[in-house]
Amino acid sequence: MSCVVLGVTGGIAAYKSAEIASQLKKQGHDVYVIMTKHATEFIAPLTFETLTNHPVVVDMFTRETPWEVEHIALAKRADVFLVAPASANFLGKYANGIADDMLTTTVMACPCKKIISPAMNHNMYHNPIVQDNIEKLARFGYEIIPPETGMLANGDSGDGRMPDERLLLEYIRKEIACEKDLAGKKVLVTAGATREAIDPVRFITNHSTGKMGFALAHAAMLRGAEVTLVAAHTEAEAPLLVNVVRVTSAQDMFEAVKERAEESDVIIKAAAVADYTPVTTADHKIKKAEGGLSIELTRTRDILKYLGEHKREGQVLCGFAMETEELLANAKKKLESKHCDLICANSLRKAGAGFGTDTNCVTVLTKDGERELPLLSKEETAHEILNEICKKLGS
Repeated sequence: MSCVVLGVTGGIAAYKSAEIASQLKKQGHDVYVIMTKHATEFIAPLTFETLTNHPVVVDMFTRETPWEVEHIALAKRADVFLVAPASANFLGKYANGIADDMLTTTVMACPCKKIISPAMNHNMYHNPIVQDNIEKLARFGYEIIPPETGMLANGDSGDGRMPDERLLLEYIRKEIACEKDLAGKKVLVTAGATREAIDPVRFITNHSTGKMGFALAHAAMLRGAEVTLVAAHTEAEAPLLVNVVRVTSAQDMFEAVKERAEESDVIIKAAAVADYTPVTTADHKIKKAEGGLSIELTRTRDILKYLGEHKREGQVLCGFAMETEELLANAKKKLESKHCDLICANSLRKAGAGFGTDTNCVTVLTKDGERELPLLSKEETAHEILNEICKKLGS
């Protein structure tokens, strides 16, 4: 269980912070809330006290706990500190070293990771003074969550709105969920099913939903990596806090991966890429006629083989092998022929390991041997695969 301190300043978005506190508590974290006096005009401290089971701190000079210096006690306890919403007033004071209330005093005394979510009218947000304060805090190492664009409280439309609670929670989870054994590494993941156009209406594809690739990208992000996700057609929601590059065809994916391969420390090719594509794509919908229809196909670029042939020193390459027969024999051939460091083999015949499931049953093969994983969630499977990748990075 981690300790999360939530700072709430005066702004209409303060109501969103109650949901953040509630979700953090449900996830098992110890949550403390510090409010500015202006924040109490928008939402009552009692709301947060009910959600967190802790008293809300507002006044610097409360005598409820005389044996502790309250701001120092909270600062020492915190594993991560989120200020949301962060008003222009808070940003101006804090960026210039002014600590004249409990929130600014505690943040300044806190050695843990600090995340700030500015939220205000878009004209105020773009005031050069406010922007200068934000840039100053970013230079000092504070994580700044950019506001969203949309309808604001005064009826204007523009950026300045505090992001959805899910995104803020993901920033917190990123800091406290895992050991950061991939910090400083660039990880490239492919996911989903490519589509090869026959005509403007029809295409050749497969049953991949992208769930395994998404789980790998999400897990790598939580472990500190800078993640790029090259995604074809998927039926799951892409993970937050990763750079998503959308593609359609096998050639599109090849070009996107090739462009980013050299800079990547780890490449995980989890996408289900078409092996064949039509030689020509009709400009108009092909009309049905008497008799059969033949479509001439040609091989697509073998992305994994290309990556193996161009793998740089120190780079780790992981591929996937979905088989219906001779699982390990085919996976071993792929490991050698594609010059991979790891192959994750799974059988379509095994319950819980097929397309579209939330579980997987994988055998990880390397040149040193193989490790069969039990049936796990795809998120758990992703972490086990990354454990094996980390061993390769350290070898």
